[in-house]
Order: sequence, then structure tokens, then C-alpha cells
Amino acid sequence: MSDLTFWPFVAAPDADRSFWLQEIKAAPATPPLEEKITADVVIIGGGYTGLWTALRLIEQEPECRIVVLEADLCGSGASGRNGGQVHSWFAEIDALARVTGEAEALLLCQDTVNVIAELRQLQESGTVDMNLRLDGWLWTASSIAQEGAWDCPFEKTVALGQDRFTVLSANEILARTGSSASYMGIMEQQAGTVQPAKLAAGLRALAIARGVRIHERSSTTAITPGEVCRVKTASGGQVQARKVVLATNAWASAIPELRRHMYVVESQVIATAEVPGRLEALGWRGGASICDSQRNVLYYQRTDAGRVIFGRGSGGLAFRGRFGADFNRSPERGFHNRRELHRVYPQLRDVPVEYDWAGPIDCVPEHVPVFGALSDRPNILFGIGFNGTGIAQTPVGARILASLVLERKDRWSQSGLVGLARRKTLPPEPFRTLGGRLLRHAVRRQNDAEILNRRPDLFSRVAMRFLPGAGEH
Repeated sequence: MSDLTFWPFVAAPDADRSFWLQEIKAAPATPPLEEKITADVVIIGGGYTGLWTALRLIEQEPECRIVVLEADLCGSGASGRNGGQVHSWFAEIDALARVTGEAEALLLCQDTVNVIAELRQLQESGTVDMNLRLDGWLWTASSIAQEGAWDCPFEKTVALGQDRFTVLSANEILARTGSSASYMGIMEQQAGTVQPAKLAAGLRALAIARGVRIHERSSTTAITPGEVCRVKTASGGQVQARKVVLATNAWASAIPELRRHMYVVESQVIATAEVPGRLEALGWRGGASICDSQRNVLYYQRTDAGRVIFGRGSGGLAFRGRFGADFNRSPERGFHNRRELHRVYPQLRDVPVEYDWAGPIDCVPEHVPVFGALSDRPNILFGIGFNGTGIAQTPVGARILASLVLERKDRWSQSGLVGLARRKTLPPEPFRTLGGRLLRHAVRRQNDAEILNRRPDLFSRVAMRFLPGAGEH
């Protein structure tokens, strides 16, 4: 079998890192791997998926020798630069049900509710300080086209006897967000926000304390498959292990088998200066996470210190899933986010944006993750496609990965989320990227029209029919 090779890793300069990482002055806590070592399991990727998988494995097999290889520092990928929103999978129960069936979809949603309780326990016990604030998650509409975007999951949740969401009026949304831009929506109460880089750093410390060996600044260059795999790093190290877990988020696109089922998009986020008094004057005091219902989802929150975090999944598409330093910070410098910030909060037009950052996200057409083993390589496992929704979801995915690693026959290893065969295959290049970029342009045009309650142009209406997930309810 030939080696599986990875593209050269390019770390973001400190100035291009997320506000979250810069706030905690994130730095490696472990040395690069520069020697040859052996392990039972090597996990490639030190973000939420990799760290939670290590922790789930240790819970079940305390003697398991686990090595985590991180290309940069733990949490430097999507785990440390997202919008910090925590909510259950109930918002995606319809998408889950299309893949797993209704019964398992309900179980998976309940699993994420349990994860939120687990995060709360970690916070309250002092085990992991993540600035968790369970002040709710709001899913709202700020235009006619967005009204009722939540109807399908809301109705399915009610039909399954779950009381997860509360319908909000315009006045209730205003009281919680300080903005009148969104005027209808629903709320999940047991949800909220975290400081995502603090969570990643806390999981790293917890994993080390429980015996996991972590090496940062140790990007993987190649995997030599076999009964015992050899994983080589750019730092000169090598790990021999019987099991390998790919927990690399968008970097999994280097593997052709996985790239056929995933695409990589750029997500962009901004953070304003601290203006707690201004936000207090608007009545915006809590730690709720907020989304509207654009195709390029708009998500935002206020920090304890009074910054506004504003993000959108509206960035570029990576050709062949390959990306470099240009994905660390958009040349647009958060232009579209700034514009939306000023629409939602016109009173804050004069508030400086002090941070803007970007980064790649791994997406799959079904909008729910997929797990499994590579073809003809049953000891190389993977988890991809969290689509930017991962704080309460990756700990559940980690249970699936742990059971696959340990070869256990249980509900996790037999989940409907396991297996690429049932998933959609994307078109080959260059058609995938050309089509994706046309769709991206159409989505932006549609969003711009609909936010003004105007009908999108004919090009946008026709193009949107080809968007992954279009027409699925």
C-alpha cells in the first residue's frame, strides 16, 4: 500500500489568529515530536474531535497508550476560531433523521443535550474554565424569506415529545439581543456560548492529566499503512501504532477518498472593541448565542467584557480542498460581517472592529458528520463534516470514534453516521469548485435581496436549486 500524504501545513501568524486565541495568549504546552515512539492509538489533530476522542478512549481503556499529534497548537484550527456557540443537535434533527432514521436522530440529539450538561459540570467543578454561559440559543428571522426556517425541526421535535424550543416574539428577541433586526424566532434554553480557545486549552490540560501524550508543532507528513501504521511528522518524529484516527477537520481533504465526499469553505469572523456600556444601553446583557436564517448563516454573541463577535460562513471555496495561508485571514477583512453588524446594530457603526480572522471548515452535502474507516485500511479511522457545528457535537462523534477504535459492537460503532458508502459523492474538479463558486455568488446575491425583502434575480433563483440540501425537508 502506498503512503497517505498530507499537504504542507502553514500556521497562521499570531496577528492572524482568532480573537479567542489571542485573548488567552495561546501557545504550545507540549514539545514537538522529534523521536520514534510507539503507541496503541495515534490521533492526528489536537482540536475538539481529537482531544475528545482521546478522553473517551481513556475513559473506556485507562491503559491505552494514546498519542495526539497537532500541527500547530491545540485548538488553533476550527476549535479555537469559531463563534463560540453551544446548542444541541435538535436544530438539525431533520437532517440527522435523513441519514440515521428518526429513532437514532432523537438519541443523538439527546446525547448533545447530555454533552451540554457535561460541559456545565466541567465548568462548575473547575476542571475546565471555558466561560460557559447557558443563556440560550436564538434561531431568528430578520426578513420575510427567513420566516419559519425552523419549522421542520421544531415540529419534528414537538412530535417526538421533546420540549426543547420556545417561540419568541419580537419584543422578547429585542430584550435578549438589544436589536430589532430579528422579529420572530425560537429559543433553546439549555444552550449558550463559550470561549472556544479556553475550552480547547482546558481539554488539552485534561487529556495530559489523564495520561494522553500530546505533541504540538508536529504536523503529519505521511502515514504508511499496515497492520502497524507509521505516522511521520515534519518535526522529524515518527509514531508506530495499530490504530490511527484522522481528526483533522478540513485538512482531511488531502485524502482523495475523503475529498470525494467533502468540500472546504472559508468561515469569517470579526470581534469589535470592548463597549460594555453601549451594549448595556441597548439592553444586551446576556451570554446567549444568536443566529438568523440566511443561507450563509449569520451568528453572533457578546462576550462578558462587552465585545461583539460576528461571524458568517460566507467565504471562499478551496480548489481540490487545498488551502494555505490565504485562508487564515480574508482579503475582505471581514467586509460582509461588518456590513451585517451595522445592519443588525446600526447604533454600533462607530465601534471599531479590532479583530478579523478566517479559516477552513470541512463540510459534507448532508450537513451532518460521517465517521468510518478508509477503504482497505480498517485501522485508519476518520471523522469529518461537522459543518461548523461542533462544540456539543464533537464529544458525541468522539464516542463513535472511540468505539470504532476499540472495535466494540455497540450503538456508537453501529450508528447511521458511520460509513461513506451511503453519502453523496461530489463532482470532480474543476466542476466542483467552479459550480461551488457560482453557487456562493448566487447565495450572496440571494441573501442581499432577501434581507431587503426583495425577490432574488433569476440567476440566483435557478442556481439555488443546485445547492446541497435544496428541496430536502
